[in-house]
Amino acid sequence: MLCGMAKRSPPAPLSATRRRTLAGAFGFTRLIVELGVLSSFAFSLALFIAAIAQAYVTIRAALGELGEAETTKSLIVSAVEQADTLLVGVALLIISFGLQALFVGRVQNVPAWLHIESFDDLKQKLIGIVIVALAVNFFSVALEWKGGTDILVYGAAIASVILAVGAYSVVLTRQGLARDHDRPDPQSENGPDNGPDAGPHA
Repeated sequence: MLCGMAKRSPPAPLSATRRRTLAGAFGFTRLIVELGVLSSFAFSLALFIAAIAQAYVTIRAALGELGEAETTKSLIVSAVEQADTLLVGVALLIISFGLQALFVGRVQNVPAWLHIESFDDLKQKLIGIVIVALAVNFFSVALEWKGGTDILVYGAAIASVILAVGAYSVVLTRQGLARDHDRPDPQSENGPDNGPDAGPHA
């Protein structure tokens, strides 16, 4: 019975050709991510340019009627809508930087708050932008409200989305804290007297 049992041989190491093939496949995957980075950055740039153009057109049209109540209200609504557009552009910019940092390499010469360390970190930054964008969007609708109960339904829908996104953010934060707590500390493992520079015990 023992003779009939064949011993399992260890897996054969990958050949150089196969390693090069796998490396090329992973390199192709990074190229796909780069395309996503460029497309997200292009949409972000287009939204910023559109916001600037919209601001120019709106302000130029209001120059002759400054001081009137309707003009002021129109400028406020346009400014809030522009803020909403800029927030979406910022979210796309964060996605672009985050994908670049996670799959290719960290982007240099960017603010510290744009340094993405993990996918959860990217999601946390996007969640904050999404919540603010939803609040700004509701504010722009409230400025043009003429009465009625439709805005209550719209506000309740936005509030429910904000609550759901906020709850998801809390779950992500707790998971991140749990991982940091479970991660062993290399300094604590050696201890203050067990390091390479520790002297002999008495």
